[in-house]
Amino acid sequence: MLLKFRTMTEKRHASGALLTDAERLTSIGRFLRNTSLDELPQLWNVLRGDLSLVGPRPLLMEYLPRYSPEQARRHEVMPGITGWVQTNGRNALNWDEKFALDTWYVDHWSLFLDLSILFKTIFSVLKRHGISNPGNATMPEFGSNRK
Repeated sequence: MLLKFRTMTEKRHASGALLTDAERLTSIGRFLRNTSLDELPQLWNVLRGDLSLVGPRPLLMEYLPRYSPEQARRHEVMPGITGWVQTNGRNALNWDEKFALDTWYVDHWSLFLDLSILFKTIFSVLKRHGISNPGNATMPEFGSNRK
């Protein structure tokens, strides 16, 4: 269980389905996401040993059966608050690009790389680039466009 600030409501259509992320995102939530402050509570997870500072970002558990064997390699290292994806495009990338960057990180892990990622993360957060996927309030669900 990762800690995060709640940035969306649970508003639903009359049918019971959740509204889109854009419709559920609160104004405070938008600010927290734009400034990456929504990630701060995860420092507690780092202190507990559940999460590293650097590593592939943890994804929803429901995605696990959707991974290819290559994509599943991202689990060979501990997940992190920031990672190679966050310094190379964040949510502006598509899922295939994200998984390719995650497996590159697994293959090239080093202390120097982690320090470099931590340093680059500061600039990524300040630039606010790639916070949302183009045309989406957040990131589309993984596997929603796969056959």
